[in-house]
Amino acid sequence: MTLPTTESVRAALDTVIDPEIRRPITELGMVREIELLPEGAVRAHIDLTTAGCPLKATIVSEVTEAVSQVEGVTSVQVEMGVMSPEQRVRLKKQLRGGEGDPVIPFAQPGNLTKVFAIASGKGGVGKSSLTANLAVAMARDGLRVGVVDADIYGFSIPGMLGARSMPTKVDDMLLPPIAHDVKVVSIGMFVQPGQPVVWRGPMLHRALQQFLGDVFWGDLDVLLLDLPPGTGDIAISVAQLLPGSEILVVTTPQQAAAEVAERAGSIARQTQQGVVGVVENMSWLVQPDGSRLEVFGSGGGEQVASSLSKTLGTTVPLVGQVPLDIALREAGDTGVPVVLSAPESDAARALVDISRALVAKERGLAGRKLNITPV
Repeated sequence: MTLPTTESVRAALDTVIDPEIRRPITELGMVREIELLPEGAVRAHIDLTTAGCPLKATIVSEVTEAVSQVEGVTSVQVEMGVMSPEQRVRLKKQLRGGEGDPVIPFAQPGNLTKVFAIASGKGGVGKSSLTANLAVAMARDGLRVGVVDADIYGFSIPGMLGARSMPTKVDDMLLPPIAHDVKVVSIGMFVQPGQPVVWRGPMLHRALQQFLGDVFWGDLDVLLLDLPPGTGDIAISVAQLLPGSEILVVTTPQQAAAEVAERAGSIARQTQQGVVGVVENMSWLVQPDGSRLEVFGSGGGEQVASSLSKTLGTTVPLVGQVPLDIALREAGDTGVPVVLSAPESDAARALVDISRALVAKERGLAGRKLNITPV
């Protein structure tokens, strides 16, 4: 009978990916010891990042399954422990690229993550539902996506994405929950249900700074920020902390909403950000006979795009129009975005098209190293 070896068991453990950090547990130093017992039995000692790791059962299951596939293994025992303070320090330095102190990775020269700030001039235009669905649509297309719920007072992203678990804390570093393959963080994960957040500007800035720097996001292709309405503290902080971010303006078709939405895009003149485009939400309601009922009028998205193009001196396209859809509202309530729950609906198809248009756009040069030297 062929018996397993330490090397063969470790090779199997190389395939086990930590569900929060999304890296092999062997690479993260989570495998403390491999014991080879008589008659092909194996005992694997695994150290969790924290004692209260919410995905402990998942790790046990995946370790058991991986090791069971090794030739000669007859049984698997998984003994769970907890990383020592020294191990956690090493892990933090490893994840932060050798730096012990937090930095905002998306603001570093050479970072290739596309950062989109979803903005509007007023509330109620559907920024949060748009953010949640764009994130999930991008993740379905194979991209690594993160979402920051930057609407500190009116947070709603956790509910819309069905992200109900708390971030895992590794000393001063947070591992964000993952919902529908999207990493997400929100102040709503840290307050009791129904509890308001009563903060002034400096505290808002600090909260956003922590979401960006203290959270381990890993290598993201896209980061979406769901901004609060208007052009206040958070919008200014985003421009300061993420100089390479681009604004996606959301409006509804009606004139009043369009005029206010223009202000959310016009802030780019002062903050030196780009405006990636305009999305018109609630554009029409499809009737049983296939006709369109324009509940909120028409033309708002085109108006905002045209006005911002003139104001900013560059082309700001109307990226897409999303119809009113009961399935979209129901999906937001259940925490399963419509691009997953009803992918063939008109709203879902429009949202997927918008997500692909954003991803296809080249990332701007702001904040990036150009590898040129003056002569």
